[in-house]
Order: sequence, then C-alpha cells, then structure tokens
Amino acid sequence: MSLQNMGKAAKEAAHQLAVTSTAIKNQALAIIADELDAQQTAILAANQSDLAAAREADMDPAMLDRLTLTSERLTNMASDVRQVIALADPVGQMLDHKLLENGMSLSKRREPLGVIGVIYEARPNVTIDIAALCLKTGNAAILRGGKETFATNQVLVKVIQAGLEKAGLPHASVQYIEKPDRALVSELLTLDEYVDMIIPRGGAGLHKMCKQNSTIPVIIGGFGISHLYVDHCADLDRAPEVILNAKTDRPSACNALDTLLVHKDVAAQLFARLTPLFNQHGLHIVAGSSALPYLDGVEQLREAQTGDFDSEWLGPTLGVVVVDSVDEALAHMRAHNASHSDAILTNDLQAAETFINGAGSAAVYVNASTRFTDGAQFGLGAEVAVSTQKLHARGPMGLEELTTYKWVGRADYLSRH
Repeated sequence: MSLQNMGKAAKEAAHQLAVTSTAIKNQALAIIADELDAQQTAILAANQSDLAAAREADMDPAMLDRLTLTSERLTNMASDVRQVIALADPVGQMLDHKLLENGMSLSKRREPLGVIGVIYEARPNVTIDIAALCLKTGNAAILRGGKETFATNQVLVKVIQAGLEKAGLPHASVQYIEKPDRALVSELLTLDEYVDMIIPRGGAGLHKMCKQNSTIPVIIGGFGISHLYVDHCADLDRAPEVILNAKTDRPSACNALDTLLVHKDVAAQLFARLTPLFNQHGLHIVAGSSALPYLDGVEQLREAQTGDFDSEWLGPTLGVVVVDSVDEALAHMRAHNASHSDAILTNDLQAAETFINGAGSAAVYVNASTRFTDGAQFGLGAEVAVSTQKLHARGPMGLEELTTYKWVGRADYLSRH
C-alpha cells in the first residue's frame, strides 16, 4: 500500500469533486443510502466477525457497544445519508459582498477544503458519516479506522465506492487505509503535499499523538469530560429524568454524562431521589469527599481517587461532586477538561447566564441533556466529529465546517494603479 499514491489520487478526485454539481453529488449519496439498505446482510456478517474478535480479545462492554451494528442502526445510517441529501449544499454560498470604490465587486465564497484525512476508532457509522459529508461538500477523504472495525469498514467502503462509480464520480473520492499498521498513521500525518486537514476521533492518546506529529492542520474532536450542574433552584422533580438520560441513554457516547455536580443546598433532596435510580440502572458512583455523606444507599460506590474526574468514562460510571455555588462548579469544570458538552439545571436566569458564559465547552445546555450534542440532533445531518478546539470549527462538524472560503473579485478589465 502506497499512501503517496492514495494522496495523489485523492487530490485528483478533490479537483473533480470541486466542480461537480450538487445534483450529481446528491445522486451519489442516494445510491450509497440505497446500497446500505440492500447490503445489510453482508455488512452485518462482517460486523459479526469484528465482534467475535473483539469478544475474544476481552473488549470492554462500552467499546463493544460502539463497535456493534444492528439492522436498526444500519437503517438509521442510511437515513442520515438521506438527510444530508436534503440539506443545502454550502459550496458556492456567498458569505459577504461589497462593491469597492474602484468598481470591483468583491465577495467571499465557500469552497471545499480539499482532502481530509480522518483517523478514528471503533465506530463503523463514522465511515458513512464522513463519506456523506465530505462528498456533499466536494472533499475527498482518506479514512483510517481502528483494527476493531476492520472487516466492517472494508465492506462499508466498498458500498461507498460502488455508489461513487455508479454516479460517475472518482473511486478515489473515498479511500480506506486497509492495513492496521500504526506506522501508516504516522505517514498519513505528514502527507501535507496532498492532505489539507486531519481529524482524529478517539481518545486523548490519539489526539495528543496527532497534535505532536502532524505537519497538517489538525481538528481535535470527540474527547472531553461532560458535566451537569444542578443549581440550588433547579426543579428537583424533573431533574432526575434529564440526569439519567444524559448518563444512561448511551453511556459509550462521547456526549454522555461523566460528572454530576450538585449544589449543597439541594444535595440531600436530590440524592434521595437519585439513589434508587442509580441502583436500578447499575451505575458505579465515584464520589468526591463532599458527596460521600449523601450517598449511603448507593450499592456500587467508592471514593474518588486522583485522576477520576479527568476520566471520560464511556460506560456506567458516574462521578459525583457537591459544590457551594455555580462558580465552584465552573472552577471544577475548568480543572477537569470541560471542553465537550456541559449542562446546568436551574430556574435562575442569572445562574444560567453565568454558566453559559463561564463554561469553556463546545456545547452548553440550560435545562437539557448533554446527549443533544450530535450533528443529526442539531439539524446538520451527520457529523464528521465534535470539535472541542476553538479555531476553525467548534461542536458538531457538519457541512459548513468542512468548507473554507476564497475571495472572488469581479470587475470590468480593472487594473490596480
């Protein structure tokens, strides 16, 4: 396998995609969605092969859930692709316009980034999400999935490439690195002659490695500790439902709740309601010293140790801390990587504004679950990643976040003097 050749092919494909009409791009997406429905048997068989290898390797339940495809999940993936078809194509949109004194019409116009390299782990749906969004925005993609999803991703990429060919688009618009060799990741990170952006989706180790070794701009996405703060004037009858949704709806998701922060004035009342629910859902509670006195009835409980509140649990574990104020909650969040999704439950408008302004996360919620941080939930279709950095893009990266812009000047044979 030659990454140099893949890069060259991707660059050529990107040139063609940049001048491809929205109608043709949508046609390719429709074919891909139909093929996902038609090829479910083959895709699920490949996924079972990956699952068998994962179980043999004693993979933890949270990672197994991220890896698993079902008929329902495949149908949802096809539906997400069709939602992308329905979205407006951002390529060619005018962002700004003005007429200069010399008569030149000057505008900013969206255009594709070019070639995007995406390195991700055990989520096969990411393969389809990235392909759909890159195709819609006229970008070529080079994908490197984890070894855990190797068989599944190979079949998915064949489905994508078949759709591209049927639509008359370059096969190399979406390519997959078919060897799980980590040396190829390092090589991809230095392929700056052909690749315009790197997006890693995975844990902190992957993000750090990409930032330290890439010669290509990197968008960091997906990692961050998610917090939910219950203020002293929150509705305690309605709060448990939101807390449980944030934690238990899909614990392996990157927007699932990691740490629950509770104001001391309502701690006793709230934990009286939450304790039986913690036990019912089999949650493992990791409590700060301030919270321990309120959690006597919790069946699976231990005191927090150094590093616990810096852990993205991705499973049925929940950190719990009792605080004196919204300011103390924000201080805890700043100390423990609040960069992804964070929420406050409160009926106090001032407390809500303080939290919104003070939280450094990419998505902030008032009286809502952190589980809403998702491209489909935001009306963006699918997403390439949830960016947790501050430059270029933040939050779910949909179509617009996969574009840049160029200046376009139009004049009547105008020369600068």
